[in-house]
Amino acid sequence: MYAVVGCNSCGNVWLLSDPDDADSAQCSRCGKRHRTRKLRHLYRSDDREAAREVRAAILAEKRGEKASFDRLDSVAEMERRLDAAGIDDDDYLAGAGLDPGEVAAAGDRAAGNGRGESRDRSEIVRDAVREGDRPDEETVVAYATEHGVPAEAARDLLERLVRRGEVSEHHGRYRLL
Repeated sequence: MYAVVGCNSCGNVWLLSDPDDADSAQCSRCGKRHRTRKLRHLYRSDDREAAREVRAAILAEKRGEKASFDRLDSVAEMERRLDAAGIDDDDYLAGAGLDPGEVAAAGDRAAGNGRGESRDRSEIVRDAVREGDRPDEETVVAYATEHGVPAEAARDLLERLVRRGEVSEHHGRYRLL
């Protein structure tokens, strides 16, 4: 279950996963803690994409851009188009005279991740949250630094993932949505 909720202090709107399971939630903008049952639930759905779409519509309306937003495709459709647009990494590297396999191997060696694939910093932070059992911030940062992400960058990435609704935070513990 997903809920679009709003902060009564700063007006921030975010996506809350499993709103009935958590006792409280923290606003990603102002940091205020809210009891989840008292939060204003602007929308509830089992479909994460539908909840994301409603949140985007609410934000557009708050900014006076409702007409512009209505002309756009869904958030999921725009993401799909972005993925399909342009040239993929392997074609780009090959066009520049580089072997994509060699570049991926060099990235693995530099990151020291030994997984046989190249991951960016946000993927490493997501993996840290995914592999831990509701890890705290220090556990996530420790995992990320072991895999080549500087500690401060890991903290910033974790905060961004929470703000974007990809990771939930409850009582200092994190969970991938």
